Amino acid sequence: MQPAITVGTILQNRYRVLSTLGHGGFGRTYLAEDQGRFNELCALKELTPPQDNPYALNKSKELFQREAQILYQIEHPQIPQFRATFEEDQRLFLVQDYVEGKTYRTLLDERKNQGFVFSENEVTQMVKQVLPVLAYLHGKGIIHRDIAPDNIMLRDRDQLPVLIDFGVVKEIATRIQGPETFKQQTTVGKFGYAPTEQMQTGRAYPNSDLYALAVTAIVLLTGREPQELFDENTMTWKWQRYVNANPVFAQVLNRMLSYRVGDRFQSANEVMQMFQTSGTPAPYPPSVASPPSVAPPPSAVRPASPDLSQMATQAIGRRSTPTTTSTNVENRAQSTIPTRSSLWDDPWAVLAIGTGLVLLVGLGAWTITRGILTVNQPSPSPTVTVSPSPTTPRPSPTTPSPSPSPTEPVSFSQTLDLLSGSAARDGTLQSNQTLNLIVPAQEGQELSAVVQGEEVLLTVLAPDQKPVDAQAERTSRWAGILPYTGNYVVQLKPVKGLQRGTYKLNVDLVSPPPPSPSPSPSPSPSPTVSPVVQTDRLNFPPGQNGTQVTGKAGPALIQRYILNAKEAQFATVRISQGATLVIRYPDGRVEDTGSAVWQQTLNSSGDYQIDVIASQDTNFTLDVNVQ
Repeated sequence: MQPAITVGTILQNRYRVLSTLGHGGFGRTYLAEDQGRFNELCALKELTPPQDNPYALNKSKELFQREAQILYQIEHPQIPQFRATFEEDQRLFLVQDYVEGKTYRTLLDERKNQGFVFSENEVTQMVKQVLPVLAYLHGKGIIHRDIAPDNIMLRDRDQLPVLIDFGVVKEIATRIQGPETFKQQTTVGKFGYAPTEQMQTGRAYPNSDLYALAVTAIVLLTGREPQELFDENTMTWKWQRYVNANPVFAQVLNRMLSYRVGDRFQSANEVMQMFQTSGTPAPYPPSVASPPSVAPPPSAVRPASPDLSQMATQAIGRRSTPTTTSTNVENRAQSTIPTRSSLWDDPWAVLAIGTGLVLLVGLGAWTITRGILTVNQPSPSPTVTVSPSPTTPRPSPTTPSPSPSPTEPVSFSQTLDLLSGSAARDGTLQSNQTLNLIVPAQEGQELSAVVQGEEVLLTVLAPDQKPVDAQAERTSRWAGILPYTGNYVVQLKPVKGLQRGTYKLNVDLVSPPPPSPSPSPSPSPSPTVSPVVQTDRLNFPPGQNGTQVTGKAGPALIQRYILNAKEAQFATVRISQGATLVIRYPDGRVEDTGSAVWQQTLNSSGDYQIDVIASQDTNFTLDVNVQ
C-alpha cells in the first residue's frame, strides 16, 4: 500500500489535503478543501489498487467508475453528495461532501465511559429517521450493505442521522482477485451486523439493510456488541434481558432481526407503516440517557463464537415454559409463578368478589330508578315574559374562520434585474413555501444558478414556465445558454419530506463576449481584446477509441476541439498540467471543470465542445478516449 498523502498536497490542481480522517487495508479518507468551490470542505476517499497485478488494476478502475455512477444518482439530504472521481499517481479518488458531526459509535463510546447508553426514545427516533433514507435508496435499486454505528453519523447542524459509507472501496478490494480466482461473492458488511445471507453468499436484499439497522439499534440500547447479545445455543437474539423496551418497538426490532429473509419486513416503507398503524411507540424509559444494565450471572450468558457471521439467527418467538427440574438461572427467572389449586381457597379473594357484586347490584338499581322518575316527571312549561321596551338582540356567538392551514402552498416572487452580473440570496423556506426569482434575460446570455446545502433544490423555468431542459428541474446547480429572450424564473423549494430548508443561492448572468475589435494601429495590444478561439474537430484513427493531440493555449488563445459522441458512451478527457478544461454539452450546458481531467457517462448524442484554457502561454498534450 502506498504511503499516505502529506498534508498540504494539492491534487488535480484543486483539492488541498488538510488531514487524514481514517484509513483501512485498501485506502484512506482525507479531509480536503476544494479550491474550485471557495475552499469548501470535502472528503476524499482513496483506493490504492495493487500495482503488480494488471488484472486487479484494470478491474479496480472498471468497478470504481461503475460504483461512482451509482453514487452519482443519489441526491438525498441525509447522504453526502457525490462530487467527482479522478485518478492521480495510480491512486483512485472519490470526492464527496464532508459531514461535520460524530458517528454513533463515537457517541456510544463516550456515553459508556460516563456510565450511560442511548435511551429508547433516542434510538426510536434514529430508526424512524433512517428508514426514509433506506426507502429512497431501495427505490433506486441501491442497497447500502454496511449499516452499523460506525457508518451512521449524527450531523451537528440539524441533529439528523446521515449514512456516510456505502462500502464501495471495500467491495472493490474484495473483487479484484486474479481471473483464476475471481468470484462474484463479496464480504461487504460488518460481522455481527450483516445477516447470514449477505456474509456467506454475498447476496443482499433491502431487508438485509433492515436487519443491520435493527442490530445497530439494540447495540445502542444495551451498550453491548452483537456477540454479547446473540445466543448461539438457541440461535436467538437475547437483547431484551438487558433493557425493558416498549413492546411495540421490541416487536418491530425482533421481526427485523429474523433469520429467514421472508420472515422480515420486506421494505422500509412496511416498517414505517407498522409504526403508523400501531401508533408511535411511547418510549418506556424517559428520553434521557440510561445507565447500562447490570450483566446477568455468568451461567445465564454463554460466550458467542468469534465467527458470528457464519451462524444462523432467528426472530425471538414465545418463550418456552421451563420444566421444574431445570437448574439454569435464566429458566428459573422465566418460569411461571405457582398458582393456588382453587380461587375459592383464598378468603380475601372471596371477600373482594362479594363486595364487588354488591356494589354493581346497588349501582344498577339506582340507575334504573333514576331513569323511571325522570321519564314520568312532567317537563315544566316555559314562562314567557313580555318586555315593554324593545331589547337589543344578543348576537349569537360566531365560530371564527379557521386560519389558513400551515401546509397551504405559499409562493413568493422577486425580480433580479441583473442585466449582466451576479446576485446572492440566502434564507429559510418552509415545506409549503416556494421562492420564485424572476431574471429578465436576452437570448444568447449564459445563466448559472447554484444553491448550496442539502435542504433546498432549484428549478430553472423558461419564459413559457417550463424547465429550460431536462437537467434544470429539482437540482442543486444549472448552467446554460438561454435560448429565448424573456423572463426566466429560478424557483426554490425545500426537499420533499423536510419541514423547512435553509439555502445559499448564487445566480450569474453573463452576456456573450463582444466580437473581437479590428486590429488597432497601435503597436501595443489592447488589454481588452477577447481571446481568439481556434477550433478543430477530433477524429480517431481507424479501429481505435481514442487519440492524442498537442497544441498551445494562453490568455489570448483558447484551443477548442469538437468531439462527436453517442449517448451512454463513457468519455475520458485529460490535459497535461498547466491547463484546464471547459466542456460544453450538445444541449448548450457548460461545465467548467476547473481541473485537468473530465470523465463522464454521456447522457445525449451530438457534438461535445472541449475548450483548453490556460492563464499563461502553455504547450499542452490532450488525450481523449471514448468507449
